[in-house]
Amino acid sequence: MFKRVAPYIGEFKKYTVWAVIMMSIGIIASVLPYFFLYQIISPLTAGESVDMKFVLIRVALVALCEIVYSLSYVQGLVYSHISAYNTLKNLRISLQGKLEKQPLGTIKELGTGRIKKVFTDDIDQIELLLAHAIPEGIANIAIPVIIIVLMFIVDWRLGLLSLVPLVVGMFAMSMMMKQGMSKMNAYYESAARMNNTIIEYVNGMEVVKVFNKDGDSYKKFGDVVRSYRDFTIAWYKVCWPWMATYSSVLPCLVLLMLPFGSGMVLGGFISLDKLILVMCMSFAVGPSVLKALNFAGKFPQLDYKIAELEKMMDKPALKEGTSEFTGKNYDIEFKDIHFGYGETEVLHGVDMSLKQGTTTALIGESGSGKSTLAKLLVHYYDLNTGSITIGGQDITDMSLEALNNHVAFVSQEQFLFNTSLYENILIGRPDATKEEVMEAARRAQCEEFLNRFPDGIMTQAGDGGKQLSGGERQRISLARALLKDAPVIVLDEATAYMDPENEEKMNAALDEIVKDKTVLVIAHRLSTIKNADSICVMKDGLCIASDTHDRLLQTCSEYKKLWDASVSASTWKIKGA
Repeated sequence: MFKRVAPYIGEFKKYTVWAVIMMSIGIIASVLPYFFLYQIISPLTAGESVDMKFVLIRVALVALCEIVYSLSYVQGLVYSHISAYNTLKNLRISLQGKLEKQPLGTIKELGTGRIKKVFTDDIDQIELLLAHAIPEGIANIAIPVIIIVLMFIVDWRLGLLSLVPLVVGMFAMSMMMKQGMSKMNAYYESAARMNNTIIEYVNGMEVVKVFNKDGDSYKKFGDVVRSYRDFTIAWYKVCWPWMATYSSVLPCLVLLMLPFGSGMVLGGFISLDKLILVMCMSFAVGPSVLKALNFAGKFPQLDYKIAELEKMMDKPALKEGTSEFTGKNYDIEFKDIHFGYGETEVLHGVDMSLKQGTTTALIGESGSGKSTLAKLLVHYYDLNTGSITIGGQDITDMSLEALNNHVAFVSQEQFLFNTSLYENILIGRPDATKEEVMEAARRAQCEEFLNRFPDGIMTQAGDGGKQLSGGERQRISLARALLKDAPVIVLDEATAYMDPENEEKMNAALDEIVKDKTVLVIAHRLSTIKNADSICVMKDGLCIASDTHDRLLQTCSEYKKLWDASVSASTWKIKGA
């Protein structure tokens, strides 16, 4: 367990050590009053008189011990929290580094709910274990061990009697941990499912309300919450009897010592003051042992949580080289591309060429592999087999930074950060001047809606860009691409949110972006790509034909079918409208 935590503690390990030392001092200070109490009681049991000054000194020492306990224990907690929060920082940074190296597709498969739970809820729960379980657990078990040894020195028989409740309690604790660990996996999996479902439920609230699907949606929500409840209760039901056993037995070390010890005193086997001394010691041991063993139950959780966090983020990293772009031009070659999501292959040996300075369109029915092929070009996933080259250089040989510097990707779902529109465009090229940003916005046809805002381009986009319509967000994303000025452009349904009034402006913006670029474009409205230099027809994960619009109409029945459907859809209207 400590080996799993150690890489993340790093230089802050010394704070954990100091925390254990300070808390141990505090526990010793909390134990000493029982010895002072014994010093007061012992003369009385022997029939001796006790000097009031002697008693007052012991009372003052008890008060001093309580002060030392408070100060040292609090200081120990300060040290432990410094160590814990810096460990959590290191853990988050480490997981973030692993997450960044994974394919974007893998990240999306994890789900925002699960990732949020990992980086906030799960890691925050580890804070309790690091700040309390490790330092307090060690301190609270070390001191009682020393006291039990002293009990045996005073009288080995009383020492053995004091161990019986400890053995029973520790057996109950071990059974609780054994039973609890068997259900821990299912418990955490149900918690992750609930988190994802709650986020899906909230995000889909609009659709649920509009289509009167409250019943279905709430049923799914209710089922997953009940499932989490059932797993939790089942886990606790297994643990409760054992928890009750050790919680009631462990603090009572005098359970056997008092009756049997009293009998030994009456039989003349031991002196009364020895019994009183060992009993005073036992009062100091019980609470500390109980606290330590309570923390002991947390250690497997710490080990499990960190292991699960590492396991979730330890997916195969995206294959990435370290080279800069060294291609001789911007011709793109897809060679024998095979790719699948999990066990299901969706591309079955695609070959395709894109010449520098030309526009190539991908068309086909939904699920034919168009968007997947486009995402592979921007290294959204790793290929199963085959290769993608730009200017003869395999994209896996160059660094992601080098690839991203030469490829701009504009999809139908463009995310805007909750900052100004200016800063959202500036993402395209962070070192651009304000004049260059404004020019990119103008060329992307953004001026019309920017002029409506009192703050113009400095207007805040809102969460996810909610201050803008879908078409306006699309034009901001095009402004990013214009500012980036990459030689290769990938447009995945870039006009998806365009209404007829704005389509002309959007097309004008697209014309600005694709000038003298190598362009791969995906569009369902075939009228927007009929003038492409080459049109590749996708079907069932294969490129079945590739040519110009006019030739495909004559030679490819699949393309003609799609074209006729597109023309029919463009003239469709509601009856009577």
